[in-house]
Amino acid sequence: MRNLIYAFIIIVSLAYVSCQKENMVQPPAPLGPIPSEEQLAWHQMEMNAFIHFTINTFTDKEWGYGDESPELFNPTSYNADQWMKVLKNTGFKGVILTAKHHDGFALWPSAYTEHSIKNSPFESGNGDIVKSVSESAAAHGLKFGVYLSPWDRNHSDYGQDSYVEYYRNQLKELFTGYGPVFEMWFDGANGGDGYYGGARETRTIDRENYYDWPTTLKMVDSIQPQVLFFSDAGPSLRWVGNERGIAGKTNWNTITPDTLYAGKSGIEELLQHGTKGGSEWIPAEVDVSIRPGWFYHKAEDSLVRTPENLFERYLTSVGRGSTLLLNIPPDTRGLFHENDVEALQGFRKILDSVFQNNLARSTKVVASTFRGNDKRFSPLNLTDGDDNTYWATDDEITEASFQIEMDTAQKLNYLVVQEHIALGQRVVAFKVYAWVDNDWKEVGNETTIGYKRILPLNGTNTSKIKVEITEALGSPVISNVEIY
Repeated sequence: MRNLIYAFIIIVSLAYVSCQKENMVQPPAPLGPIPSEEQLAWHQMEMNAFIHFTINTFTDKEWGYGDESPELFNPTSYNADQWMKVLKNTGFKGVILTAKHHDGFALWPSAYTEHSIKNSPFESGNGDIVKSVSESAAAHGLKFGVYLSPWDRNHSDYGQDSYVEYYRNQLKELFTGYGPVFEMWFDGANGGDGYYGGARETRTIDRENYYDWPTTLKMVDSIQPQVLFFSDAGPSLRWVGNERGIAGKTNWNTITPDTLYAGKSGIEELLQHGTKGGSEWIPAEVDVSIRPGWFYHKAEDSLVRTPENLFERYLTSVGRGSTLLLNIPPDTRGLFHENDVEALQGFRKILDSVFQNNLARSTKVVASTFRGNDKRFSPLNLTDGDDNTYWATDDEITEASFQIEMDTAQKLNYLVVQEHIALGQRVVAFKVYAWVDNDWKEVGNETTIGYKRILPLNGTNTSKIKVEITEALGSPVISNVEIY
């Protein structure tokens, strides 16, 4: 009996020592700027839809002048549910509506202007596109966002202080009357020729100071603190620097805001790539339209992007660590056009086909090292399907590798790698090797990873893949690896 007691004491002691040893191995500390809870959720959305729909849809213009009659706005078969069903079924997670474009026409019955839907024949002046879209989005499980152009070619006070107050009043209407808003979008088109209440002249503004953005955004934040603000320079999300649907192959989520100002040489390239070691987490959003224009034009019905082209845009946006914002403009009926719907459905079929069978599941995973030899940071976490687990190295080790070993050789097309960005973006460069003819053959190399990097493997036939991180800002922290 005494021997059994001694044995029990020894077992408990060993377990205690093991537990103490495990507790001594600390997780990696956050490195540099890290995403807020809302920014992290935004990354995970991956694909959102932009909806450009206003008076321009009926005048066949991209930018309205501001003198258009509200009576022109009259979609004959408007159906927000059709939009949301298509978006939901093709994998989008959110929708951003142009509540007011540069022409100043408000898609809701704003109390602060007559240039709005309330003076249109649509639903006998009782319509509210913002309300129906926000309600339909919620009903279909999609997040809702708004675009409200700071420029207003209709308003007589544009360029004066009173207009800024008008703009803020409209924001108050949108953020108090239409439920939760996940993103507020505004762009850099500000000032120029316009109707301006009949003045028909050109007006210029001091873009850096006129709107007093800090005060405006602080006001919105006090109403809905979860809102992410998109503009060229953030402060929550930045423009990617082009409207082609292409993020930089090197794409840092960090950037230093005071390096971004209008007219700076190379600003588009800076926005596209971000800054290694930047002071703020301001990731790039990749906006692109499914058609040549942003609003619907009948002449472009035959020019809708193909499913294959949309898949390429997915690879150059989501596949480079950004989020895709794809514009789908409703037609004069108030519906997504059949050609656009067909393209989206074809795009979805490609995504489902390409990323259907993750070959990294149930494979052998080994690494050159892992943090403190603690199983909490084991390479097995790379393929467990859990976003909250990750492989990590000791702090002083910034070069390391891991291998995915399959039972048999297979033809491989894509490798997906994701960093645990809740602890910061770390990887500066990495290489990918395949086991071919009893040797490691380099099949790819890239720079940043971030939330997600999708690397083409171009049909490589192999049973083993090795990812070698050649440079990092700190210990690599990788949460997920997939092979297709």
